[in-house]
Parts: sequence; structure tokens; C-alpha cells
Amino acid sequence: MTSNQPPLWRRAVAELLGTSLLVTIVVGSGIAAQQLSPDDVGLQLLQNSTATLLGLTVLILMLGPVSGAHFNPVVSLADWILGRRGGTGLTLAELGTYVIAQTVGAISGSVLANAMFEVGTSISVKDRATTGHLLGEVVATAGLVLLIFALAATNRGVLAAPAVGAYIGAAYWFTSSTSFANPAVTVGRIFSDTFAGIAPASVPGFVLAQLIGAAAGLGLLVILFPSAARNADDIVVPHSLGKSSS
Repeated sequence: MTSNQPPLWRRAVAELLGTSLLVTIVVGSGIAAQQLSPDDVGLQLLQNSTATLLGLTVLILMLGPVSGAHFNPVVSLADWILGRRGGTGLTLAELGTYVIAQTVGAISGSVLANAMFEVGTSISVKDRATTGHLLGEVVATAGLVLLIFALAATNRGVLAAPAVGAYIGAAYWFTSSTSFANPAVTVGRIFSDTFAGIAPASVPGFVLAQLIGAAAGLGLLVILFPSAARNADDIVVPHSLGKSSS
């Protein structure tokens, strides 16, 4: 990461906060949808996806200038891998810090959403690990990684907030898994036995599928945008303007 970025501790706080609020939005809107439309699963999904795409867009706009608004371990991992080719992107220590912050944030987001709706925090029993769901996670994650890095490679990172929000909102509907596409969010959703939850037994398969999807997305990126490694510092949102002293 270039030296004109905010200090790592500040970026870690942004990643923790952003991922926490993202999961709060996903889980909280899922609970609200379940309460408002108890007999209509399609309407529940519409409410959940709309809140998520709008909330994610706002979070990227708000925190992107600080940390890049990754909010997702596979995005941070892909940034580190891609950066090894061009001497850019996250360092290994920064990658570890980001992933820890994202995972802690995701868990706290579920707990917060449960508390706001006065739903006890408990382990989800919602099994999602079907073959179709896992394939859906590969597709969703590959598309997300390709989108984010393609925008950076073509100097259109400023469009990441609406583009990523739109993609995730659409992927709720065109993937069978409703597009988790995020290992931290997947772990966080274990802690809410509600509409948005996922059983612990389903998590390893989901995370593996997400990693495979990330690898596929990076492979497509290298084929389509060979110069992408030079822009690893601009993932998800360029944040070189977020200069600050420690």
C-alpha cells in the first residue's frame, strides 16, 4: 500500500465498521422483511435486497476514502495477490488486519441487528449448502471480483459504489444462493437464526465456493485487463485522497 494512505489502524476501524454495518443491514432488513411480509418469501427477498444494495452503496461512499471499502476478505485477498505482480495493493500484514477486522465486524453486525429487533442472538439452523447454492456463490463472487477490479483497471473506481451496490442487488435474484459472495459476511450470518442466517455446517462450502469464484474472477481479469495490477491501490474505491496523520 502506498505511503499516502491513512494509517493501518484507521483503515482497520473503517473495515470493521463498514462490514459491521453491512451485516446489520443484511440481517436487520431480513428480520424486518420477515415481520412485515410473513407469508410472502418473494417480497421478503425484494425488501432484503433493496435495503442491501442501497446500504452497501452508501457505506462504500462513506468509508471508501479511508480504507478502500473492501468489507470482504476475498476482495482484500485478491488485492494482495494482484498487487504482488505490480508492487502495489495490500501487504501481507495489512491483508491479515483487514480480514480480522472484517470478520469481527460481520459478527458484531449480526449481534447488533438481533438486538435492535429484540431477537435473541443464536446460531442459525438454515442449511444452504446445496450444489446449486455453491455454484451460485462461485458465480456471484467471480462477477463481483471482476467488476471491482475492472473498474479500477479502467480508472472508473469512482463508479464502484453504485456499480457494486447494483451488482449485489441483482445477484440476490439471479443466483440461487442470494449472493453472499463474502466469507466475513457468511461467518457473521451464522449468528442470526432468521431469514438471513446460515447454518455453520453450510459455511465451509460457501467460503470454498467464494474462494474459487474469486480465483475465477481474477483469472478473467488478467485475461481481459492485463494492466490491472498497477491499480491495486485503488480497490474498491481510490483512497489516496484520504491522507491523514496518525
